[in-house]
Amino acid sequence: MDFQEDSSSGTTGNDLGQRYRHAGDLTGEQPTRPFAEISITVPWGHISGKWYGPQNVQPILGLHGWQDNAGTYDLLMPLLSPDVAFLSIDLPGHGLSSRLPDGCYYNSVDNLYVIRLIMKQYKWEKVSLVGHSMSSIICFVFAAVFPDKVDMIIGIDALKPHQRPYPSVIRTMETRLDEFLREDERNRSKNEPPSYTYDELIERVYLGTFHSVNKEHCKHLMARNVQKSEKYPDKFYFCRDRRLKFYNYAIGSQELCVEMAHRIKCPYMFIKATQSSYFEDKKYYDEVLDVLLKKPNFEYIEANGSHHVHMNSPEAIIEPVNNFIQRFGPAAAAAERLKAKEAKESKL
Repeated sequence: MDFQEDSSSGTTGNDLGQRYRHAGDLTGEQPTRPFAEISITVPWGHISGKWYGPQNVQPILGLHGWQDNAGTYDLLMPLLSPDVAFLSIDLPGHGLSSRLPDGCYYNSVDNLYVIRLIMKQYKWEKVSLVGHSMSSIICFVFAAVFPDKVDMIIGIDALKPHQRPYPSVIRTMETRLDEFLREDERNRSKNEPPSYTYDELIERVYLGTFHSVNKEHCKHLMARNVQKSEKYPDKFYFCRDRRLKFYNYAIGSQELCVEMAHRIKCPYMFIKATQSSYFEDKKYYDEVLDVLLKKPNFEYIEANGSHHVHMNSPEAIIEPVNNFIQRFGPAAAAAERLKAKEAKESKL
């Protein structure tokens, strides 16, 4: 993997062209916290990310929500303990990461494979995960599928795969596949998408999140998802893969979700934003939450804020987050494994 140190403005080399790593590349501001821009080779291209903190220790792996990007944690990072390493990545098709090849469909469960690829690249035996929204669900599923490969999870505002009435699921599959075909053809045409001024982009991000992100913070989600227009010098266009709008997020039944909850055994913190919905009938959420609450290493936090509470009100969650990472994060987990190994060797 390649590391590129951040600077206060400009791009990180010719390979990015007119692409932007953080809001300051557009506005001239300093990044919220220094980071190294990284690129991880994968079979279809690369995964891009922002590495905060020391680079000689295993980082926490940060995953963003649907159509967001690594910038989702820009406002949380300055409040994180400085000795904690954090790698915030762009999932495939988002931000600066490579799109899937033409003709390939995006499925949320495929992101389990992305996590495993990153673990293999860095030679991590276990991983510590922080996920928001769609990626909070990905973390839940990953910890259930690979319970022995996770040190800890922090999930933000989406607990589990959402349940929909079956007729709605079928209609959604029909609509999404048709729309996906249309966007796949548009991608292959190589025509530049519609372009907008900076202020128009901010407004579109604000509306696109259903006002979940305060308007002054939208630049942090926008920067890695836009590119300079070649047609209009003062405009930009969204360059995330348009096929992402028709992501297949279906993972399984409620019975499967309950079974997954039973299988999770790592320390797990879930943060629920009080001004956000449950995205499904609350009875499904409550059933899985009840299973998790019986686990001694599960912690449930409610925070006053919207779905993007970690962006609008990071100070509302940072104290329990820092405390949880101190107790269960990569450094604490590594120390615990070393202690167990030494105890085992002493008995020989």
